[in-house]
Amino acid sequence: MFDATPLSSGCARLYPDVRHACVGVSPFNGYFTAERLTRLAAWTAEHFAEFCFFVPDEVTAYTLEALGYPPARAKQKAHRQSCHVHNKIAAALRALDVPDPESRILGMARLRELPAYRRLLASAENRFETDDAFRSACYGASTWVLQGRTGNVPDERALRLAVRYFLAELPLFAGSGLITGNPRSMFVYHQRVPFLEKFFDREFAFRPEPGQGFLVVAEAALEATGR
Repeated sequence: MFDATPLSSGCARLYPDVRHACVGVSPFNGYFTAERLTRLAAWTAEHFAEFCFFVPDEVTAYTLEALGYPPARAKQKAHRQSCHVHNKIAAALRALDVPDPESRILGMARLRELPAYRRLLASAENRFETDDAFRSACYGASTWVLQGRTGNVPDERALRLAVRYFLAELPLFAGSGLITGNPRSMFVYHQRVPFLEKFFDREFAFRPEPGQGFLVVAEAALEATGR
């Protein structure tokens, strides 16, 4: 059903003994249909004893603003789509008879209540402000996202907005296990991200927590079509 590929040699050493997975689900990404989320939830439940889903919900407004939406419209649009995504994930988990499915969905409001998330976010933001190489890499990651949406190189204003989204989700890449109270965890996503390849090769001063890995999980049939 799905192929799973560790992102780095370090991630490969962790997997498959890791018991916890954090599955990233992006709002406004057509990959995450209701049917695929149901299959992905089933795959995750089969391969990991514990798991959660991460939705960067309200911070998606920063990306929409970077794409040209007025702030109020961006917030409204992000809220509507995020509610839709939360509901699709909950429905997928209910289809598997997972009790209290909403408790397995991490949005930004819940994350801000968790001390480990706040610590990792503060560390990432400090590195962004003080480390030129890391800041440049973060801007590069945001450029990669925006160019994928528009085909154009974003201007400085757009990058300053978009990088706020990236920094908000970076703690999950760095420590989904630490945040959720698991000694080891794999962050699961369906794409290889250039920044994260360098991140998990430990090329930056801000690095993944011990026991943290990243797993690229995509359906084999989808990969064969090049989509």
